[in-house]
Amino acid sequence: MPPATRSAPLLLWETGGNHQVEDGPYRPVVADSWLLVNGRARGYPRHWRRFAASVEECGVAPERVAQFRAAVTEALPRTGSWFPRLELHAGPPQRLALRLRPVPALSERATAWVWPGPDPRRRPRIKGPDFPDQERIRQAAREHGADEALLRDESGRVREGAFSTVWWWHDDVLHTPAADGRILPGVTRDLLLRRCQALGVPVRHRCAYLPELLDSEVWITSALHGIRQVTHIDGRPTAAADQDRLRDWRAHLDALMEPVPDPEAIRPPRFNEETQ
Repeated sequence: MPPATRSAPLLLWETGGNHQVEDGPYRPVVADSWLLVNGRARGYPRHWRRFAASVEECGVAPERVAQFRAAVTEALPRTGSWFPRLELHAGPPQRLALRLRPVPALSERATAWVWPGPDPRRRPRIKGPDFPDQERIRQAAREHGADEALLRDESGRVREGAFSTVWWWHDDVLHTPAADGRILPGVTRDLLLRRCQALGVPVRHRCAYLPELLDSEVWITSALHGIRQVTHIDGRPTAAADQDRLRDWRAHLDALMEPVPDPEAIRPPRFNEETQ
């Protein structure tokens, strides 16, 4: 299969083959995405494990995901900056797809706005099914002059960003909500928590009320932007960031960018009657 290009924004895989279509009314029920720069990505196997676990809940066999992974890995560009997205489209028939997107503008800082209503997501631990609500909320944040929206739990504590994980530093302790089924188990989140464990950085898993966030150094993380410092929430400034620490943690994430694997190394063996 030839490498995907900007002229093929969506590649749909069917049993026994794939075909290119123009972007249309296809909307994912499961998705996953990562930053790809000159053929290098961060946490590539982790993104695939999360996607495989999510689509398996929808009845997609692991063997089919393995074939899809090899085909996608072959199709990914090895030059330029991209933000590819894996998708499962609802059936019948169910279809696996790669949406190849050029990377949008990246930023190191962000402003946030607190969504005033309850968290509308029904399946927050899976990426994709709640995209319409998340996109609506993020658009509302933009209309209020912010880059990201913050979602709260039933007690009014900040739980997660519309498309990001929330972190804050207080007395050299890093805080972030627990992966208790009510947030997305982010790949970048897991990579940062693993570094905390390796360095002995204390971590507390909990949600915070807005006044505590305003008195803290606040980060939001995502596969696209990595770590962004939140400078304002609802127009009010947060505490100043420790710039040396921030640079160090960003450098750590940059160092985790690795070449995507050779497709032949991960291609599953072909199954036929002779191998039974």
